[in-house]
Amino acid sequence: MNDSDAPKFDDDERQEDIRMRLRPSDSNVTEDQEPFMGVKVRRKASRRHEYKGDYMDIPSRPYLMKILQKQGDKQVFFADKVLKFTSTGKMKRRILMVTDFAVYLVDPDTGTLKRRIALAAVDKICLSELSDNFFAIIVPTEYDLLMASTRKTEIVTVLVDATKNASEYELEVDFSNRY
Repeated sequence: MNDSDAPKFDDDERQEDIRMRLRPSDSNVTEDQEPFMGVKVRRKASRRHEYKGDYMDIPSRPYLMKILQKQGDKQVFFADKVLKFTSTGKMKRRILMVTDFAVYLVDPDTGTLKRRIALAAVDKICLSELSDNFFAIIVPTEYDLLMASTRKTEIVTVLVDATKNASEYELEVDFSNRY
C-alpha cells in the first residue's frame, strides 16, 4: 500500500485546510518582507493591499511637521490614525507615526504629542494568531502599547524594517493569543 492509497483521517484534512489558508499571498509584499507568512491567518482584503505609508499627508499638517522638526526626525515611514487602549480599557484615537528614529503617538483633536518611543527602546511586537486588528508594542523600559489598526500588517513591517535600519537589531514579532 503506498501513501496515495492510505486512508485520510479528519486530522489530515484539517492540517491540509490550515496549509491552504496560510499560503503565501500574491500581494506586492515579498516573502522576506512579510512577517506573518505561515503563522497568522490572513484576511483576503489584507493580501492584495498596496502599501502607501503616509496616510495622513504629513507635509500638509503643520502641527505634525512641527513635532517632527522639534525632535529632529527626517523621514516618516508610516502615519495613520489608530485606536490606543488604556490600562483601564478605554479607547483613545491617536495618530501613529513611525519615523527613522522613533514611534510617535499624537492626539488628533489637540495636535499634542502624547508619547515618543525611540526605536531602540522597542523590544518586540506581539500579535494574535487570529485575523484581528490588535497589536502590542512592547517597551521594557516604559509601559507597553496596545493598539488596533486596519493597517496592522503595514505597521509591523515598517517597524521591523525601521528598527533594523536604525540599530542593526532585528525586532522580534511574537504570535500569541494572549497579551
